Amino acid sequence: MTDIAATDDLFFTRTGLDRGRAERLVEDALHGADDGELFLEYAQSESFVFDDGQLKNASFDTAQGFGLRSVAGETAGYSHSNELSEAALKRAADTVKAVHAGHGGTMADGPGRTNQSLYAEDNPLNLTPFETKVKLLADIDAYARAQDDRIKQVSASLSGEWQAVQIIRADGSRAADIRPLVRLSVSCVVGDGDRMESGNYGTGGRTTYDQYLTEETWQGAVDEALRQALVNLTSVSAPAGEMPVVLGPGWPAILLHEAIGHGLEGDFNRKKTSAFSGLMGERVAAPGVTVVDDGTITDRRGSLTIDDEGTPTQRTVLIEDGILTGYMQDRMNARLMGQPPTGNGRRESYAHAPMPRMTNTIMLNGDKDPEEILRSVDKGLFAVNFGGGQVDITSGKFVFTCTEAYKIENGKIGPAVKGATLIGNGPDALTRVSMIGNDMALDPGVGTCGKDGQGVPVGVGQPTTKLDWLTVGGTEI
Repeated sequence: MTDIAATDDLFFTRTGLDRGRAERLVEDALHGADDGELFLEYAQSESFVFDDGQLKNASFDTAQGFGLRSVAGETAGYSHSNELSEAALKRAADTVKAVHAGHGGTMADGPGRTNQSLYAEDNPLNLTPFETKVKLLADIDAYARAQDDRIKQVSASLSGEWQAVQIIRADGSRAADIRPLVRLSVSCVVGDGDRMESGNYGTGGRTTYDQYLTEETWQGAVDEALRQALVNLTSVSAPAGEMPVVLGPGWPAILLHEAIGHGLEGDFNRKKTSAFSGLMGERVAAPGVTVVDDGTITDRRGSLTIDDEGTPTQRTVLIEDGILTGYMQDRMNARLMGQPPTGNGRRESYAHAPMPRMTNTIMLNGDKDPEEILRSVDKGLFAVNFGGGQVDITSGKFVFTCTEAYKIENGKIGPAVKGATLIGNGPDALTRVSMIGNDMALDPGVGTCGKDGQGVPVGVGQPTTKLDWLTVGGTEI
């Protein structure tokens, strides 16, 4: 695990905050609580936006602060500040003490330690010169415009983040992590006569900028964004009604993330507000469906060495061969449910309390050839890319918009369609899976998950998957 000394310089040496006094304040503040921690964060972030042939925006931001949490039973008190000082920490301690006053709890044992390191600790913001980042975006713009005379607009953005965290518990134990994160995005708008369509592609991960500076990577991103735009330019009206739906590999697992993943987070199940509540050990999906949440995949956007409570991340099997076997847990909900934490306690920043969140949520491979899956459909929809969607956790009902989809006609991919939406119920949809491909792929590294106003980076993945039927919303008459 990241050497704690690397973060001591940021949180104590540079700020003048005495570490020993901070540890004693935490011990005193959490006396009588069931759980809690001091979360320290220092983060740098930058972004560049290139639009209409010129650099439109360049920003850089530094943020630091702490969050102090006290947990008593089902109640949590949280106080945060962007001032790393003893005075601010004392004020926070006085606030959270009120939550467990007279409670008389026994502090839970801290998380175990880990020697794993899932990503390089280098700060990507410092390793690549400003001029190189701007040139990359200019090269993307020039390359894209040279590919097709139907291109009307090109937008490209590059962003990076470097986050250092340290977690101090009441017993003085500490954990630390340093997390890089970068992302490259390209958007192309094409036109033919009065018709305009767009295509988008992004890629990223917990690495430095180096791999995104290679022609293979950034030209590939442009090619994919342009391909999607040109496909949409020839699209026809989407069919409507109940029909077989084949989901492509990789990013379409965002449907799995939203419609099923959130329902398997510990807080919703402890409160019995999830469609999966009380179903542990029961069949919730078709045979062959195995879903895991894996925060240990090297360099992936959703991966963490430790979560934001200090628990090492792990590979948690949620559904095995169709049977519900696990939930994703932070420390509080795990304790209240009598289960072990799974390394899924995450927060957007020091200004937010942790809660159970996904990392990289994946449906594992089946044994079918993707072409065999398509051949099995006489008339249906092949959904390759998704945009936004809405999900009701309690009922499991979802609506998702397809940004790239095709008709399936007589077992073959037909014309692209525009305006298709998928409508269904997460738990029901899992039972309709009839064929699972052998081509599991992870998304390219662009996912951000929102929950209770907090956004965190996540990953998804799945193989080509056939659902015997879903309701497709379309405009075809």
